[in-house]
Amino acid sequence: MIKSFLTLLLLYFVSIGFAQENLPNDYLPKEFHIGRREAFRNLMPSNSVAVVFSYPERNFSNDVSYVFHQNPDMYYLTGYKEPNAVVLIFKETQKNGDAYYNEVIFVRERNPAREIWTGRRLGVEGTKTQLGFTAVYNGSEFKNFSIDFKKFDKIIYDKIPTDLRDDATGFDLFGLLKTFKEKNSSTTDEADIALFQEITKTLREIKTPEELVLMRKSVKLSCVAHNEAMKAITANSSESEIDGIHHYVHRKYGAEDEGYPAIVGAGANGCILHYEENNNTKIDNQLLLMDVGSEYHGYSADVTRTIPANGKFTEVQKAIYQLVYDAQEEVFKICKEGTPFSDLQKKAKESLLKGLIKLGIVKDETELRTYYPHGCSHFLGLDVHDKGHGGSGLLKTNMVITVEPGIYIPANSKCDKKWWNIGVRIEDDIVIQKDSFENLSAESPRKWEDIEKLIAKKSKFNEIDLPKLEVK
Repeated sequence: MIKSFLTLLLLYFVSIGFAQENLPNDYLPKEFHIGRREAFRNLMPSNSVAVVFSYPERNFSNDVSYVFHQNPDMYYLTGYKEPNAVVLIFKETQKNGDAYYNEVIFVRERNPAREIWTGRRLGVEGTKTQLGFTAVYNGSEFKNFSIDFKKFDKIIYDKIPTDLRDDATGFDLFGLLKTFKEKNSSTTDEADIALFQEITKTLREIKTPEELVLMRKSVKLSCVAHNEAMKAITANSSESEIDGIHHYVHRKYGAEDEGYPAIVGAGANGCILHYEENNNTKIDNQLLLMDVGSEYHGYSADVTRTIPANGKFTEVQKAIYQLVYDAQEEVFKICKEGTPFSDLQKKAKESLLKGLIKLGIVKDETELRTYYPHGCSHFLGLDVHDKGHGGSGLLKTNMVITVEPGIYIPANSKCDKKWWNIGVRIEDDIVIQKDSFENLSAESPRKWEDIEKLIAKKSKFNEIDLPKLEVK
């Protein structure tokens, strides 16, 4: 009796606390996700079903998990942010008894005792009211759900993860995948996986108006963070201190996370493309490369600025910086609808090569990759390297891409040592338009003289006076 009472009490408190107060009011609405499912359905072949799973929870340490991050395709199509879920999208309307449906989702069951520990769950009713689904079931019901996968000509799905924890309930992600494999006795079909990728690339490479609003917010607040870091930096700053300023500003504006591990590298560290340690304790008279972007309601920014820690570029630093800036400007000139995606890299390489030859750092194109080893552009959105048709595909209106030329000259390079340990990348996020582009990250300065002017300004972060740590 007491146990039943406590369970009911828990359920009561969880239910009344389900509707949180003071939440952001700019999440994507359920109508967006409903529309994306319909767009996905329109691209499906006749007599087909798409199967999309949530991402798994990952172990951080002992009994602690990493903060959960949803499968971007699951979020894009459903708005569902929790683990242990699967959605089925049908090309044609299905009939099961007296019920008709063209999509069905299986979600994590509500559990008052667990929700006290790990947070609220939408459950069946929350998924119906908040996400706009009609056919919603608990994950435990997937096993006995009546569906004959053999009747479909195509079963479209993404690659299925295999390194999953099994909680032995049968309806965590491990159990859902096991049930799917039992119901779908056919072997993995790479063509069906490729079709899933083709459809999602086609949809996600073009941003809707709702998505562009979130992209603008994510990039704009990232620019504020870059600008604050510029004002706060001194030669005595550490990489982690500057990293922390970015994180603070992101959270201040409501960003849930960063779109990728922050890259804050001084001197030689700036020559490491994906440097993530950020543990140099004194930047000193070096350039600092900051590749940091927020994730706001799922949408990632990707902004890079390279700045002199002591406020002034040396002539050598300035020469490399200007070379990269000029290359970015050349690429911007062709950022418009109809340009082949591959032309962006060609233009960047052409400009960088010309500049490096002029400075005497390289002699010909065969040496360029030594100092410019990456591509100039990638798609941006729910993933920092978002889905889209790159290669020889054409730029289209409302694609969001990066433009990020760079030059990296590590120590012991085959050039005059005065250039060693200089790494420069300038990266902006742009929306392709019919005859031009919109630079979402224009609020953070790119010209070297504008950067120096901003660094000269005072920052409130420099007024923070924390006590010294004295530990014996």
